[in-house]
Amino acid sequence: MQEERRLAVLRAIVEDYVATEEPVGSKTLVERHGLGVSPATVRNDMAALEDEGYITQPHTSAGRVPTDKGYRLFVDRLTTVKPMSAAERRAIASLLDGAVDLDDVVQRSVRLLAQLTRQVAVVQYPTLSRSTVRHVELVALAPNRLLVVLILSTGRVEQRLVELDTDVEDAALLELKTEVNRAALGEVIADAGTALRALVPEDDASPVAPVTRAVVDTLLEAMSDHRSDERIAVGGAANLARYGDSFDSAVRPLLEALEEHVVLLKLLGEASTGETLTVRIGHEGPYQELSSTSVVASGYGPGDEAFARLGIVGPTRMDYPGSMAAVRAVARYVSRILDGA
Repeated sequence: MQEERRLAVLRAIVEDYVATEEPVGSKTLVERHGLGVSPATVRNDMAALEDEGYITQPHTSAGRVPTDKGYRLFVDRLTTVKPMSAAERRAIASLLDGAVDLDDVVQRSVRLLAQLTRQVAVVQYPTLSRSTVRHVELVALAPNRLLVVLILSTGRVEQRLVELDTDVEDAALLELKTEVNRAALGEVIADAGTALRALVPEDDASPVAPVTRAVVDTLLEAMSDHRSDERIAVGGAANLARYGDSFDSAVRPLLEALEEHVVLLKLLGEASTGETLTVRIGHEGPYQELSSTSVVASGYGPGDEAFARLGIVGPTRMDYPGSMAAVRAVARYVSRILDGA
């Protein structure tokens, strides 16, 4: 009973501090929250929470603020991630449903996360190593000119024009398209490349050799273009202006980190299976200079695969329930878009 009451006091301190940006005192807690106990009991609970390292007194005022340990307990004891409101879900759907390709999905997701959480949003482009070939299309624009279309499981579509030294007949083109899809369909990029190379006849005198080689070379080049494992999109840096009181400790290091994509990727963490939501608070992160920063991130990708990560980064004084709900919702929606791409 006492533990649950102290957890309620901690929860109230976190919520008030995030909302007001001011240290929270016992009188304020009693007035704002129906804790059902006397101010003296609340003061005793706050003293116990401080002794255990969950809250601290920043200066001589009576107010307390959460520590990293306090935020961690608060996050860990959230029974469920609160659902997005109907209006928020409609906003996600209306913005993301209009995306025309993967680049558009990523850019819209960054803007959406920044708007929903009022934090810095980071979205990693899907990594090449986990992509599979969904479809290859060969379209004759002229007897000696082809349009080669490569569609990957990540939702990316690449188009290339191929100029041939010889004309190709429709029947031969259809047969080549069938062979290419049979070799590459469903294969990860590395295996697809190996299978496609095997299609090129060793005999250069073969009438289909030049066309096959041109198509295979074009597909291999399009696949190598996808080496975007370290590509990310960032948005919402202006939201950091809200944290002027902690500029030197939290905002300045984070602004510097925004210039280093490798740092941001490490902050997001490794892409794991599925849409696992992770929260790293303060000193739990990989960089000591960003110890006043928290990260809420999730994997995303079609099916149960997590091709990449997306999330938000900001000072530890953030709305964790709201940020967690937004990150999870956007990750799930982007995954559904890619699954149907």
